[in-house]
Amino acid sequence: MGRSYFVDEAVEEYLSGLQAAPGSCVTGLLAGQSSPQRDFVVLAVQTPHRESEGQPKASKGVGPLDDIDVEWVTEHAKQVSRMLPGGLSVLGLFLLTPPELSKDAQNALKRLIFAMEKYIIKGRLWELSEEDVTDRVTLHICSKTKKLVCKTFDVKDPKSSAKPADWKYQTGISSSWPMLTCSVEVDLQIPVTGSSSDNTDKCMKDGLRRWAKQIEAAYCLVNGRQALDDSELISGQKKNPKTTNRQTLPTRIFVSDEQVELDERSTALVQVCSGSMRVRGVVHCRAYIHNNKPKVRHAAQAIKRDLINTVCSRVEMFLEDLLINEGSQKGLCSEQQALPRRVFAPMSISGLSVCDYMFPDESTADVAERLKEMLDCETPEEDIDTSLESIFSAISGSEITDSHDDDSSKHVISEIQAENPIIQKAPQYYAGVAIAAAVALLATVTSLLYFN
Repeated sequence: MGRSYFVDEAVEEYLSGLQAAPGSCVTGLLAGQSSPQRDFVVLAVQTPHRESEGQPKASKGVGPLDDIDVEWVTEHAKQVSRMLPGGLSVLGLFLLTPPELSKDAQNALKRLIFAMEKYIIKGRLWELSEEDVTDRVTLHICSKTKKLVCKTFDVKDPKSSAKPADWKYQTGISSSWPMLTCSVEVDLQIPVTGSSSDNTDKCMKDGLRRWAKQIEAAYCLVNGRQALDDSELISGQKKNPKTTNRQTLPTRIFVSDEQVELDERSTALVQVCSGSMRVRGVVHCRAYIHNNKPKVRHAAQAIKRDLINTVCSRVEMFLEDLLINEGSQKGLCSEQQALPRRVFAPMSISGLSVCDYMFPDESTADVAERLKEMLDCETPEEDIDTSLESIFSAISGSEITDSHDDDSSKHVISEIQAENPIIQKAPQYYAGVAIAAAVALLATVTSLLYFN
């Protein structure tokens, strides 16, 4: 028996409204949440139009299946993955074709689904658990008859064949999903060897990967309960799937200082570095969990992964922006720069929120434009919530001040220091010894002069 996908009726309305020119096809993404028992699809979005040197490339309403721009489809999947909060992910793809192209549709979908998964997992830093679902869904739609063919592929096996799956529409699937919220302070310093962009990227990924393991092993409280057992997330309450009341569950993540110190001692080494990058601030995390008897540990896993994803996404975007604006030859700059802050916007079709990242020189109009391009949804600027993370008033040097007194509103920044011959803490130690010696010498000279 294949997997069952419970799909929001808003997705059905969106898919039925898609139009393709004669002899052309439309590709798009399916997003939602997977669980060992069942899968939920809450969002469908077609691949946006791509232009290169003034000429449109294959994606939205293009030619035969062989002309589908695989690179652009996978890039769209990566961008959408960044915009999904915890608990939500890209589950698969859909393909709308005319009847004459239906025969080869499954081969095209298989090629796309494996390329998409390979591209997305390149930047993923958390480890899959035994309960994580590795099946990805593909949906073929005939543009004339509107007939649906739903199949899945196991992406962990490149030789896997398509398996049939059920595609069932329901009303308000995610309207009562609990929402988890959390604010986490991040203070991460990563040594960088070499000045080339490749070395910087590798060092940052290695440092973030070590940090991600600490987050995965961290203690977590969900609504005041420790997330270690298989107890139900919402116990003692009757859950009605048709209700529109969404419960908000406060969450806290604790990284054990003893464990961090132990890890640092066990992996301690002397390393010659050309610089270091420090990422610090308070980030806002958000995750959704399905209401089909969810476990507390599943909720903790969703919010931890959201924390890892949002920090890593911002660092990636910062490095990309640094490479574009300054060029790889300049390497790291020696001043503090703000990372993009996280903002949220509601999705009218599901009642859930998606996120985007806004650089200091951008406005809510830029965010609304990206939401339209990436998610194919109109979002009024006044509905975009920019209050959860505020911008730092960054000062060149080691001191940082903020216009707000509340630490929970601080925004993640990156402080980059270059031309550091060794790890940053080493010079600070020897500088302290030198100052202490100078003070002692001065005291000795003063006392001799006094007695003389």
